[in-house]
Amino acid sequence: MDNSNGTNNHAPMPVAFFGIGVGLLALAGAWRAAARVWTMIPGAVPALLTATALVVWVALLVAYGRKWLVERDAAVAEMRHPVQSSFAALVPVSAMLAAQAVQTYSRGLAIALFVIGAASSLALGVYLQGRFWQGGRKPELTTPAIYLPTVAPSFVAGTAAAGLGFTQIGMLFFGAGVFSWLAIESIVLHRAAVHEPLPEALRPSLGIQLAPPVVGGVSYLAITHGAPDTFAYMLLGYGLYQALMLARLVPWIRQSTFTPSYWAFSFGAAALPTMAIRMLERGATGPMVWIAPVAFVVANVVIGLMIAGTVRAMVRGNLLPAATPALPANVTPIKVAGLR
Repeated sequence: MDNSNGTNNHAPMPVAFFGIGVGLLALAGAWRAAARVWTMIPGAVPALLTATALVVWVALLVAYGRKWLVERDAAVAEMRHPVQSSFAALVPVSAMLAAQAVQTYSRGLAIALFVIGAASSLALGVYLQGRFWQGGRKPELTTPAIYLPTVAPSFVAGTAAAGLGFTQIGMLFFGAGVFSWLAIESIVLHRAAVHEPLPEALRPSLGIQLAPPVVGGVSYLAITHGAPDTFAYMLLGYGLYQALMLARLVPWIRQSTFTPSYWAFSFGAAALPTMAIRMLERGATGPMVWIAPVAFVVANVVIGLMIAGTVRAMVRGNLLPAATPALPANVTPIKVAGLR
């Protein structure tokens, strides 16, 4: 939005906004799974949600592409930032979720999106993960966002690859995701336990903590066959535990006003019912009969609130973070664009 002087008083779109596209595409995937299991759901509903999610995703791609063309310095600075840069992984993740969304309509397009997403996620993941090995990272800048360059793309690539019939490739990606997740989680928990609490602006990033077990669970179900086994139940169980922990932390995480940073919760929130529904589809019984519908309803409520908050912020003109003066190269701000 322009101010009265005609100058732009908002920063360009943060790459973290791709969390909106990821959340919507994941929710559409949950509805597609639900429509296969619960026949009372009209097929038009998941189709409409999928189309809407794809439109939002394309709009984000256009806005982010414009950022690199018109505001390149801001885009480069974002990629150099130790926190913001991790969210760049959401771009290839969203591409691979889009591949799953269009697979029914065009296998060729789905394969193209998968190849682009998988290749770019590997390149970006190796680049960003390489920074960790070089040391010097400050503990206060370690958040669950560090899952994004390696864990999220690996699990989503595993699911997409298996869905396209490339099961062995999916297994390779799943393995990369599992062991990256286990290594990184210990770092995140250690930082949370022994260092200063996360600043308010970064606390919503804890929503990412829900995603690894359930996004990984969806991937595991994609590369396996038959009734869900013990490991599948273990992944879902840990995902449910993480959901309870985050519910307990909501009063501490919650900020005074809605910001797009809350979309960090959306991927895990949508993947949890997706996993439970797919377990039902594969013959799970017992607690899964009620866990799946309850999780599905909760996910729709949670993401519905995020959608409402985002629309409200757009109407008020404060969706984008306020522009801030450039800082010297040796200064690392804690306040993160898109994670106010």
